[in-house]
Amino acid sequence: MREIGRQRRLRRLVTIGLAALVAIAVGGSLAATQAKAASTRPAAPKLGLSRQFFGVTTNPQTGRPATVWRYTLFNNRGMRVQIITYGATIQDIWVPGRNGSADVTLGYATLADYVKFNSPPVAPTTGVYFGETVGRYANRIAKGQFSLVQPGQGKVNYTLPVNNGPNALHGGIVGFGNMIWASRPVFRPGAVGVQMTLVSPNGDQGAAAGSPGCPNGCTGYPATIRVSVTFTLNNLNQLAIHYTTTNLSRLNTILNLTNHSYFNLAGESSFPGSAYGQIITINANRYTPTDTTSIPLGYLASVFGTPFNFTTPFAMGARIADVSAPDNSPGFNQLLEAQGYDHNWVLNRQTPATTGPQGLNLCATAFDPVSGRHLTVWTDQPGVQFYTSNFLTGTLVGISGHAYRQGQAYTFETQHFPNSPNQPNFPSTELFAGQTQNSTTIFAF
Repeated sequence: MREIGRQRRLRRLVTIGLAALVAIAVGGSLAATQAKAASTRPAAPKLGLSRQFFGVTTNPQTGRPATVWRYTLFNNRGMRVQIITYGATIQDIWVPGRNGSADVTLGYATLADYVKFNSPPVAPTTGVYFGETVGRYANRIAKGQFSLVQPGQGKVNYTLPVNNGPNALHGGIVGFGNMIWASRPVFRPGAVGVQMTLVSPNGDQGAAAGSPGCPNGCTGYPATIRVSVTFTLNNLNQLAIHYTTTNLSRLNTILNLTNHSYFNLAGESSFPGSAYGQIITINANRYTPTDTTSIPLGYLASVFGTPFNFTTPFAMGARIADVSAPDNSPGFNQLLEAQGYDHNWVLNRQTPATTGPQGLNLCATAFDPVSGRHLTVWTDQPGVQFYTSNFLTGTLVGISGHAYRQGQAYTFETQHFPNSPNQPNFPSTELFAGQTQNSTTIFAF
């Protein structure tokens, strides 16, 4: 009997041992399988950038062929931004929405299209400036004329090429958007980006008598300046644009830089007029009414009681055709003359409630009810040009192969006011000799 009991215990121990070995083997195999699966599973998207060849075109500053690069910034939330060194231009911005990602800015598919259509150097025809960095002076200067007091010289008069009716627009015929910018990648804690740099010489936009836009010759802008524009993207879906400009000479000059991206939160390929239904707010109680050539009349008018009131949310197109409401115009209608909104809003003074990332002031917001996409604009600039793509006529084909028409998108051009050099009551745009100026705008999605 003892022998039988011993054998039973031995068999039980063997059974337990085998079970343990099987468990160990299965567990080890499962762990190995899980480890292998983890090693082959696609890595989660992360913050990063890449650079691709985009084409070759003539550099206006040298007259020689130059390579244009495209930088792609991406984050771990599915946002992607592409920026080309031609014009320091934002080509596209892909943002997730309820029904997937969409490109929410207007742009072209090829370098050839940017060169031919974006800001062609032919007066008096101006371009559309999709996504480009505009300078030296964003917006308009009346009759292309201004004056500055120069050290040791007194008051000096300057003239620029006229390329928008009787006025100079967005820097001139060959502005910053036509230039090929030097570039380098940027890596910062929590952000990636690209810095683009351009040197603009003393006399930039100067031309001999009889040149396009300069029947009597143009002096161009005084002073040599170095401009750096740094685009950075973080995982909060904030696209920051930081401008640093240094006056390298002993002359004073004027400066007004902006980015000219056209936004449509429904997607740049959405149906014509889709932007009219998007909800806009602008943090501004006043704006600068203009004359019939889009030059400010010189005073700041209240938006209240006019179609220019976006202090509370309104659909972009809700009042764009309302020519019966007061609009501070002396004998003509602002919306008729501009064929929609194409005006400078005077941003309200910053308060704790309107202070956002990097200490910037709230500028504007946009919301697309269909996709659920939302845009907030923050800036340190005193104004914003809100433009509703009034002059897109269906003659331009965008990056997705669709024609762009009126109401396709809108801009938030953070800036100083138009024609400030000729309006002493406007915030100054003078950049003194040896001075460095910094400015930042953030587009947060």
